[in-house]
Amino acid sequence: MDTIDLIENRIAKEIYFCALKVHRALGPGLLESAYEECLCYELRKEEFLVEKQKSLPLVYEDIKLEVGYRIDLFVENCVIVEVKAVDILSEIHTAQLLTYLKLTNCKLGLLINFNVTLIKNGVKRIANGL
Repeated sequence: MDTIDLIENRIAKEIYFCALKVHRALGPGLLESAYEECLCYELRKEEFLVEKQKSLPLVYEDIKLEVGYRIDLFVENCVIVEVKAVDILSEIHTAQLLTYLKLTNCKLGLLINFNVTLIKNGVKRIANGL
């Protein structure tokens, strides 16, 4: 494991603890946007660099296309967080995050579904092998 992997893993761990704090305070049943705002707030309190709703262009051949992709939270320019509030995470959510990882050349992303009774059951770690 190289240094960047250690850094990304540390960041992912802190994201998880911030999500846990938000979930303990709010519980399930709210809109994704509420959880996203609160998680962003908690991460910034921990002094992480966080970009919210970061625009993600698609490069097709040699053309850069602005097609409306947005990363929910981009933490320290290396970990992508997709916030959900759904009954069950599906394969399309995983595919979405994998696509974002490929488009950004990032290695690590977290899918966090706040619509669960225990947050540990709502977190899915996705790694891009590049």
